[in-house]
Amino acid sequence: MNDRILRVLEYTKIKHQLSEHVSSSLGKEKVNHLTPWTNYEDVTHQQNSTDEGAQVLRLKGNVPLGGIRDIRASIKRTEIGGILSPEELVDIGTTIYGGRRFKRFIEGMLEDEVDLPILSDFIDQIDPLIEVEQKIKECIDDQGHVMDTASPALRTIRQQLRSYESRIREKLESIIRSSKTQKMLSDTIVTIRNDRYVIPVKQEYRSAFGGMVHDQSASGATLFIEPQAVVTINNQLKEAKSKEHQEIQRILKSLSDLVAEVSSFLSHNVTVLSEIDFIFAKARYGHSIKAVKPKINDQQYMKLKRARHPMIPLDEVVPIDVELGGEYNSLVITGPNTGGKTVTLKTIGLLSLMAQSGLQIPVEEESEVTVFESIYADIGDEQSIEQNLSTFSSHMTNIVNILDQVNFKSLVLFDELGAGTDPTEGAALAISILDYVNARGSKIVATTHYSELKAYAYNREGVMNASVEFDVETLRPTYRLLIGVPGRSNAFEISRRIGLDDRIIEDARSHISEDNNKIDVMIASLENAQKQAEQERSEANDINREAQQLKQDLERKMQEFDQYKDKLYEKAENEAKKSVENARAEADEILKELRAYQKDHGNVKEHKLIEAQKRLDEATPNKSKSFKKKTSKQAKVPENLKPGEEVKVLTVNQKGHIVDKVGPNEYQVQVGIMKMTVKANELEQVKQEKKPETKPVVRVEGSSVRKPELDLRGERYDNALRAVDKFLDESLLAGYPQVSIIHGKGTGALRNGVQSFLKEHPNVKSTRFGSAGEGGSGVTIVGLK
Repeated sequence: MNDRILRVLEYTKIKHQLSEHVSSSLGKEKVNHLTPWTNYEDVTHQQNSTDEGAQVLRLKGNVPLGGIRDIRASIKRTEIGGILSPEELVDIGTTIYGGRRFKRFIEGMLEDEVDLPILSDFIDQIDPLIEVEQKIKECIDDQGHVMDTASPALRTIRQQLRSYESRIREKLESIIRSSKTQKMLSDTIVTIRNDRYVIPVKQEYRSAFGGMVHDQSASGATLFIEPQAVVTINNQLKEAKSKEHQEIQRILKSLSDLVAEVSSFLSHNVTVLSEIDFIFAKARYGHSIKAVKPKINDQQYMKLKRARHPMIPLDEVVPIDVELGGEYNSLVITGPNTGGKTVTLKTIGLLSLMAQSGLQIPVEEESEVTVFESIYADIGDEQSIEQNLSTFSSHMTNIVNILDQVNFKSLVLFDELGAGTDPTEGAALAISILDYVNARGSKIVATTHYSELKAYAYNREGVMNASVEFDVETLRPTYRLLIGVPGRSNAFEISRRIGLDDRIIEDARSHISEDNNKIDVMIASLENAQKQAEQERSEANDINREAQQLKQDLERKMQEFDQYKDKLYEKAENEAKKSVENARAEADEILKELRAYQKDHGNVKEHKLIEAQKRLDEATPNKSKSFKKKTSKQAKVPENLKPGEEVKVLTVNQKGHIVDKVGPNEYQVQVGIMKMTVKANELEQVKQEKKPETKPVVRVEGSSVRKPELDLRGERYDNALRAVDKFLDESLLAGYPQVSIIHGKGTGALRNGVQSFLKEHPNVKSTRFGSAGEGGSGVTIVGLK
């Protein structure tokens, strides 16, 4: 991509906007050197890195990149033995800290299972260098001042400095406060000249204080004298300051040597941090222009949905839809001046450059871009007075250069191709140029005024007409791009609107061939048809969005209902469990009373059994008044469902009716106002008639039990265990020492379940399988206590 193309397509302006979002000079330098990549892998990597940055900003709002500085020059100076200033060392310390803080920040997001592979790789390369940072902070404060704690020697020297300064001030203040000397002074202050403490003395009293004169006022009336009384102390102070400077230099040298030892690690940290700053600058810029990550392909295919030029304000820009490389490789755009043709051309070129630079682009989701090796553009009037070139000549010079370089991986943008010369010759040249570039396999977008190129698009395979819309009612362009519809002349309609006599307009029409009139009528019809189609598509999209919203609301409400239902189930189960426990305790109490009565009075009378049975019935919880949660079972896949048959859609827990079978294992189901395509294994047949629950019949003499035998064959597991429990209680009341439970052989599941239940039952003394005459392993003989 040459600089001229980047300038013509306003890429340099995009870089300027991007640079406003960097956090350091490192990021700004990356932006300044930014150019589009031309390799598919590089473009994909850059887009992925920007997307990770956008993801972090979306989740966290901002990133900690403060304090990072460009310290590369300082690092190089330490490598050749140079001594860094306190300010340079502070910058190194803050850069080390900034890198480590960002490293912790991303590590925290990775712990939250946020997928950031590129940023994760970058932070792995950041060396914490904690020792270097701590050593710098121990010696230099944030303002770049070397602290007393930097070394014991420096602390001692500075204590001496403060002592000397204090003694000097005391002596000088005693002089300026003395009533004898005040009249000799121009002002009662202590000041500094040439790093020595002095007082302002009037010219005529210069000999009264002795010492040295260091300065005088502009008028010469005041001399700044260092009195003899403080000369010695001032000398001591100056000597101490010299020692302080030497000690500070020694400390800075030590710190500079420490930086030199880790210079390679520091340099790599800076490189990594510049990349990180660049990534987040791209992400912030994308957010500012409401951009998204496009799909990237290497198939020379482009599809931009509602693309916007990023330099035009959001409230003014008109989005366009463009596709290249699918049904057609060339797009010929016609339409009036100031109608938006050139903006369309620049939008396509600029968004391609941005995408190949790793920037997100202002389009809708699912937009797709390809990677061009080169983008060429002939846009605007580049007439050259110095080279004595006309507009046409300058265009042709540029086009010749383009034709020498294009290939099948190029995007070529022609603005007003063939303009600036005789229309007939210009149109012929334009057609020949388009044919040549098409033959090279390039993707082309060209704008033109020539009507001959409208027919060209119809007569060439892989070429599509397009136009920018013009509203003849308002006499203004709408800037909308109409694909498949060539632009038409609006001269007659515009003239009529502004008041030109109809007779003149009709006379003008007579000078135009009948074919041209037919073409205009055809184009007008195409425009109207396209407008109607777009309106209908917009209405369909609105309906689809409403349906999607309804579906989401329904799914949310169903989820809330399921959660509420689960809570009710849990509550009901707890209540039922408590009721059963109370009932069992009551039953045990009844049985104890019966045994005690039988022990004291012999056989239990009938009225006692009836009374006990009544108490047992009252103690048994009424399950019909409580919720029962179905045990989860593998749903049987229904077969041969017929239209109109009622089913339950398991995924949304709703009932509906079969509409039709649409595949081997798929059905269309009407659920309320919605029709859904559902797999067979997600459906459950709804039984029309519910059979009454069958209960096992047992018979025990003297009560409701007439025979000590319980038949469980065909019963569900839960029902069977409840029947066994009740059967054992009734058999105990009847006084049977032994009973039989018929469970069958089958798979053994019911048999094993009954055996396990009997082993845990408090009133069971023994169990065994039946003998050959009693039913074998299909029957369990139970001995009761």
